[in-house]
Amino acid sequence: MRSLRELGDDIPVLAPPRGGEFLRDKGFSEVTELGVGESHEVGDVRITAAPADHEGRRTPIFGHLGGTIGYEIAGSQTIYFAGDTDLFDAMGGLFADLDVALLPVWGWGTSLGSGHLDPARAARAAALLRPRVAVPIHWGTYFPYGLTRRHGHLLHDPPREFAEEVARLAPETEVRVLEPGSESAIAPRATDDRDRT
Repeated sequence: MRSLRELGDDIPVLAPPRGGEFLRDKGFSEVTELGVGESHEVGDVRITAAPADHEGRRTPIFGHLGGTIGYEIAGSQTIYFAGDTDLFDAMGGLFADLDVALLPVWGWGTSLGSGHLDPARAARAAALLRPRVAVPIHWGTYFPYGLTRRHGHLLHDPPREFAEEVARLAPETEVRVLEPGSESAIAPRATDDRDRT
């Protein structure tokens, strides 16, 4: 909530089903709930809720069950933000001509439960989605205090392992590992001869 508040309480916020009330209670005034397949326009960008395979419960603090979604962000390019999800069969049919997939490759602790992707399953997701560029996310940020000596490799290895697996399973996809705070530009998709006629 603290990082979201830094953007201001009046910014447009998209939430999964049953998430809007929580955000409005926290003072956000422009909240839109999206269920799978529903879209919302922000300027020239269309954001559409995509399915996710993850339990929507946050315990013990957020004990109610909420919806879980990812997002397709479509403007001049198409980006898929997977959010928390596990691999699911229908993932391969979600998008056509996907430019970027932001795929989680770990969680915050030393082991992953259901509803999360590890580097190998995230690479399988990249192979199903077939984006031009895949960016590993959700790794190396929240790590339990005192476990770095024994499990510190989890702060660095997941994106590297993801890149190695994508090279094997989906060699046409470029992997870009970004350090926190860094950025990367994605060139527009080249048009083929059919698009020029």
